[in-house]
Amino acid sequence: MHRTERLAWQTWSVNSPTQPLAGGSLRDPGPPRGFGAGLRRWTSRLVVGAIVAGAVLVGGTAFRVWQVARIDDYGKADAIVVLGAAQYSGTPSSVFEARLDQAYKLFRLGVAPKVVTVGGKQEGDIYTEAASGKNYLQSLGVPADHILAVETGSDTLRSIEAVATAMAARGMRSSVLVSDPWHSLRTRTMARDAGLKAWTAPTRTGPAVYTRESQAHGIARETGALLWYQLTHFSADFEYTAGQ
Repeated sequence: MHRTERLAWQTWSVNSPTQPLAGGSLRDPGPPRGFGAGLRRWTSRLVVGAIVAGAVLVGGTAFRVWQVARIDDYGKADAIVVLGAAQYSGTPSSVFEARLDQAYKLFRLGVAPKVVTVGGKQEGDIYTEAASGKNYLQSLGVPADHILAVETGSDTLRSIEAVATAMAARGMRSSVLVSDPWHSLRTRTMARDAGLKAWTAPTRTGPAVYTRESQAHGIARETGALLWYQLTHFSADFEYTAGQ
């Protein structure tokens, strides 16, 4: 081979991504050395990043659930809205009774001229949650014409949407929401999404706040339910659907 041709051949063989084999065929050198290790490093970083981001999201949401649970806003509103819970043949459960007692307190303080009770009934029930709540409030001395019973809703989202529709039909736009403390952020979020001006004044009595364990359970449950709602805009009522 001529000297010039030999030099050109050597230069091409060094710089070419493929190299000739005997007989003129080409060989693919494959991925560069260290490619697999680099890919594994990036995959590990992505996995760790996703775990950290998820932990921050869950932790931040749990903190907000705890933070809003501590708020007691007694600002004037068009209505006090009591989220329903289980009732037994017209008698509110201890959870529901605590919420109704809080609503009665707010009514007596003049926070709003109207109390809205909400909630349908489970299969086999005689009374709806809304009707049971209305009867209980009347027994405390709240006049019947100051109570609006919205007898529908099998979970928080459907209840809030039904309340928003009923209030809008009567020219009411602002509401103080009464539920368990840990339920406050989710109910407020849903109410605002439904077009209501809403703030919270949760009960400070009842099973939901009795022990540290019940408080931790409530925060964990509501963190998951709120994240699910924000992701899908569907309700995730693990205990409210079945009643308490």
